[in-house]
Amino acid sequence: MANSPSGDSMTDRLVRILETFTPTRTVQTAAEIARRAGLPDSTAHRIVGELVATGLLERDDDRRVRVGMRLWELATRSSRALRLRQVALPYMERVQARVREHTQLAIREQDEALFLERLSDPASGANVTRIAGRLPLHASSSGLVLLAHAETDVQERVLSAPLRAMSPHTLVDPAALRRKLAEVRRLGHAAAPGYIESVSTGVAVPIRERTGEVVAALSVVLPRDAPIEQPLAELRRAAVDIEVALDPPPIERGSVPAERR
Repeated sequence: MANSPSGDSMTDRLVRILETFTPTRTVQTAAEIARRAGLPDSTAHRIVGELVATGLLERDDDRRVRVGMRLWELATRSSRALRLRQVALPYMERVQARVREHTQLAIREQDEALFLERLSDPASGANVTRIAGRLPLHASSSGLVLLAHAETDVQERVLSAPLRAMSPHTLVDPAALRRKLAEVRRLGHAAAPGYIESVSTGVAVPIRERTGEVVAALSVVLPRDAPIEQPLAELRRAAVDIEVALDPPPIERGSVPAERR
């Protein structure tokens, strides 16, 4: 890919343009994209035009730009995240039906918690999480689970970077965060009272592959002072079921699958 006069490759510029779209900013003008991507107007307009021509972006009747269906199609082909979401969804629905609060699935991506799914009851409380949205690893129950089980170099990188406070209760002291991560590993779950919003408590458990590697976190968002025991039991049960569904044991020769009995 050819570089621009500033040294940016075409790939860099494409990524910067696509990253201007967020879960809450789904439609933009080309000029807004240029400003947010830090690109000259002429460059952004040219690249946006090429992306529209390929279907990766789309224009509406007012010439505003949105992510195209072609990009969604390509992103979901053979996607590990898509398979994880599909497998987890029935068990998330069971948790949400019984707990009747926000139920969420997240993975670690580029040192952040990326949320693949969120189910909510109409009466559920406050929650800033959105599907395809991100939160800092240190600031949510899902992120704490993912960080607690991440590689040492990932933990050190996060702990050595500035830790942004999402609320007055977010852990931003590295020593306190280390103790919290040790607690998460010891207890097998994370509770984050008020870490994102002072009125809510996040509770999360890990989802593991057969190797033991943690590949995702399953969480609920409860009112701040709500008991966590029953939601935690539902989360743990669902996590086990998801783990089995992700990697079911082999069927022995001559045996009949349970669904055919």
